[in-house]
Amino acid sequence: MKLISKINALQNTKHPILFLAVLFSTIVHGNGIPKNNWPVECPDHTHFEDLFYEFCDTCGCGSSGGSMGYGTGLNNNFFGLRYIGQEYRSRDGIFADSPWIQENFNTLQAWGNFAVTKRTLLNIIVPYQFHNRSFPDNNTQEINGLGDISILGFYNVLPVTPDSIISITPEHYIQLGGGIKMPTGNYDKANNSGSVNPSFQVGNGSWDYILAMNYGFTYRNWGISTLLNYTLKTKNPKGYQFGNQLNYGINAFKTYYVSNSLALTPQLGLAGESYGTNKEFDMEVANSKGSVFLGKISVEATYNRYSLGLIGMLPIDQNLNNNKVELNNRVSVYLNVNL
Repeated sequence: MKLISKINALQNTKHPILFLAVLFSTIVHGNGIPKNNWPVECPDHTHFEDLFYEFCDTCGCGSSGGSMGYGTGLNNNFFGLRYIGQEYRSRDGIFADSPWIQENFNTLQAWGNFAVTKRTLLNIIVPYQFHNRSFPDNNTQEINGLGDISILGFYNVLPVTPDSIISITPEHYIQLGGGIKMPTGNYDKANNSGSVNPSFQVGNGSWDYILAMNYGFTYRNWGISTLLNYTLKTKNPKGYQFGNQLNYGINAFKTYYVSNSLALTPQLGLAGESYGTNKEFDMEVANSKGSVFLGKISVEATYNRYSLGLIGMLPIDQNLNNNKVELNNRVSVYLNVNL
């Protein structure tokens, strides 16, 4: 109850960074930051974390903001801040000749992975959304506030047990898990008017449920990871239900150990997202399903216990909302403290 009351009190703050710092401190209060050193002996086996558990509602109101992933590349356990920026354009109306509007979806997240036992992991994401769009008549619209908080748990079916600093035998890794996305963000039905893009929201207003499966393979300082997850979305109190979502991806990486304290990991990947049809009062909403296939390039630098990551994604093929919504690009920057 204390957490909920603090969420309600902080939701309208005009200082999102301060908001996230206070809220994240509330969630993990009392745990502190362990003083152990960065585990140089086994960073290479966890790079596939950077592709984990992707989901969003096409654009803005999902907590992770698309195929950006949940984990940091160099450590299973961390907490930090991540920014995600997405650029879209959407038809301002339902007709083929309707004018385009420009939309920018921005998310600042407090996020972290926390070990519960040797084989179980808890992931928490607390997003703050600040979106804007520009109409053909030069009018603009801005929305901001606390987004939908996600909490997920995972079980390591095949935990990695590296035999040296750099694994000299192939290592395999499987995680199974799931969780919930809570309707802590505001859903405003009026934001759907005049545009076929219903995802211009701070939150989607519903309780959603996620199932996830991830597989990783590493050999020496090389690795490949794959993911498959599915999000079941429910009807919100205003009668709107976003379509269920399937995500999949593959990622390849190589780690360069510059020193005992510094490692660099460039990565290349592909990811896909498929969205089901939305419903309003149990009736299907036209032009609301779609899919997008993306290419990804990223790099992560870890120095001692700190990780800095940069990610860029571009669409290779897409058909969102019957081609009435188009993704231009996605970018992300994060800074984490490894536990």
